[in-house]
Amino acid sequence: MTRQVRDVNGRLWTVRGTLTWRTPATEDDFEHDVAAGYVPGIMMLGLVALLGVVLITWMPEDVVAAGWVLLLLAVLALFFPARWALRRPWTLIAETGDDGDGEPTERWVGTVRGYFAARGELGRIAKNLGADSQPSYEGVLKPIN
Repeated sequence: MTRQVRDVNGRLWTVRGTLTWRTPATEDDFEHDVAAGYVPGIMMLGLVALLGVVLITWMPEDVVAAGWVLLLLAVLALFFPARWALRRPWTLIAETGDDGDGEPTERWVGTVRGYFAARGELGRIAKNLGADSQPSYEGVLKPIN
């Protein structure tokens, strides 16, 4: 998601959001960061798949599952991966100017969780830039020096 916005002073801002696959580490998370990576998640997924295969193979021959039950199980199985994908963190960046080396003269960066929240926040940032000469300090963006 990228937008070009002109502020009240006539400067052209580039406002963009990029999907971040890993949650950025902050000082608040340092003491509680005991995750062992992606291995436990893969192990749990493998265990659930194995239990599903065992359930299906040990099912008696005369048991007939209704179509809506299978559909409900498929929706339930797909809910959590879809929720995980839609709740990934997004890095929002607003930058303007050029110092001659290709670097922006003013850069604001922030993080928001979820696609729809990122899209709404980009709209608010663009609206603030159109009305003021910089993003709002009350928003998620903070200036980077």
